[in-house]
Amino acid sequence: MRPMLTGALEDYLETIYRLVQKQGFARVRDIASARKVKPASVSPALRRLADQGLVDYTRGEYVRLTSPGEEEARRIYSRHRLLTRFFEEVLQMQHEAAEQEACAMEHNLSDVGMDRLVRLFEFLSVCPESSPKFLARFHGCSLVHDDVPACKHTCPAQSGKKSRKKGRSMSVYDLKPGQHGNVTQVNAQGAIRQRLLDMGILPDVRIEVERVAPAGEPVWIKLQGTQLSLRRQEAEAVLVAER
Repeated sequence: MRPMLTGALEDYLETIYRLVQKQGFARVRDIASARKVKPASVSPALRRLADQGLVDYTRGEYVRLTSPGEEEARRIYSRHRLLTRFFEEVLQMQHEAAEQEACAMEHNLSDVGMDRLVRLFEFLSVCPESSPKFLARFHGCSLVHDDVPACKHTCPAQSGKKSRKKGRSMSVYDLKPGQHGNVTQVNAQGAIRQRLLDMGILPDVRIEVERVAPAGEPVWIKLQGTQLSLRRQEAEAVLVAER
């Protein structure tokens, strides 16, 4: 049975594992330095890990992973490495930011989620139609990266044309009361984009326009059972496809 560990204890276990991999041993002071805490704060965590049979620690300077401890630490570290690779290679985040995101997510990544991520990289490595074409087009798309110039292709979301899978794209502001569509793109930057994402306006989410103020704003929409109001600039930035 897998041990029940908090995220903090998993971090300690992973730190010990990485220290052992790097220098062949792990000391309390090394763990404290890596975790950016005082040595006195390390001991309680090590005692809890020892109680679960994951480390050998008896108030000495050195800490050793047991066989179950090494197995669990390797599982955690594998998730960290895979998530870091996803954020760096696929989403093109800077290494430090990718590491931080991986640290935040590794504790909650399920076995199913891990398997799906692995399958993604397997797909990119094996399928002749995926990589580098797939990632190259993604990385070079001006809809994805603000600092990339527009490509020669015309996207249905930008042109108002119909695609094979979706109807004609338009902005939420173009919809009439009672009309609805599924989000295809949030065409905004900075604080406006973040506000819209935080509201739950994400790809494939269904939005219905309920009413529009006489002055043209705000626009009241229905999103997943909740009524929200958008300023005109925000409503124009949300592109949807008729279904």
